[in-house]
Amino acid sequence: MSDQFSRTRRHVDPQALIRALRGGSRRALARAITFAESTRADHRVLVDELLLRLRDGDGDGDGGPTSLGQITHKHTLRVGVSGAPGVGKSTFIEALGLRAIDAGRRLAVLAVDPSSSLSGGSILGDKTRMPELSRHDQAFVRPSPAGTTLGGVTRRTRESIAFCEAAGFDLILVETVGVGQSEVAVAAMTDLFLLLLSPGGGDDLQGIKRGIMELTDIALITKDDGDLRAAAGRATADCSNALRLMRPRSVRWKPLVRNCSALSGEGMSEALSAMFDYETKMRANAELTARRQAQGSDWLRSEITEQLLSRFAANEHVQQVWRDLDSQVRRGDLPAAGAAQKIVADFLRGTQLDEC
Repeated sequence: MSDQFSRTRRHVDPQALIRALRGGSRRALARAITFAESTRADHRVLVDELLLRLRDGDGDGDGGPTSLGQITHKHTLRVGVSGAPGVGKSTFIEALGLRAIDAGRRLAVLAVDPSSSLSGGSILGDKTRMPELSRHDQAFVRPSPAGTTLGGVTRRTRESIAFCEAAGFDLILVETVGVGQSEVAVAAMTDLFLLLLSPGGGDDLQGIKRGIMELTDIALITKDDGDLRAAAGRATADCSNALRLMRPRSVRWKPLVRNCSALSGEGMSEALSAMFDYETKMRANAELTARRQAQGSDWLRSEITEQLLSRFAANEHVQQVWRDLDSQVRRGDLPAAGAAQKIVADFLRGTQLDEC
């Protein structure tokens, strides 16, 4: 069985996969994302080919080259959903997503699950926390492990977004791992940054954490119900005051603070309306296009970094020098910074010799 599965993965017709993806096949979409998340070199080559075929219009009959920013639906909205653990991101996304579908949108949720630093494993339980959304025929929910990637996303979230849009999903929610301030990477690959804050979390200054607040387009105080209603009101005031002290990312959009409850449904329609209002205003001023261009530049920088690190790690001579210097660092004979400089310098010298 495993040999048959391996043969299937090795013999993929990219054009057929693109055609199925364009046709809205969830199976094709899941398969494309699986290839994107794989660490195998042949899968990396396949994913690069798939992205090029999307750009060239191969498989959908239009025959005309276009940009990766317009490979599918011209009116997609990418939303990063961030917040600390326990804020209720999955519950919120299900309640919001069902309303978005009722409003005529096709929804894809890319849920990033934290990976263990010891075993490398992830629970990937987000689909069980979104039971209705996971079964809906207008929704696609994909949990993925964060792996060793920092920033609250996976190293291939950008490719996953592109494939979701190719499959016709026009509202993409990227749910981050929920580890706090380090989740700012999601802002570089989405159009709208949605921050969820929990009332009564033991931190009255949570709205003043500058690193993440400066990127926020809409802040939502969750769990605005029952005994937490008074605390939610105070959190709203704190967050509003904090946002007034910061320069917004756009001159055309003033960050909003709203209250909501995913359990009671109160404030959820207003939250969705705020998102759509943001989308309308940003499109009218072509700022959404500018953000997509910036996302492309950030994607390029990320790819350069990853490819350089891959070449560095695959260099056998560098690995030998690394092992030798590592033993000196362990003994305390050499500072780590000095050892790193020697390793990198040795790698660069080897690269220059290869070019000669």
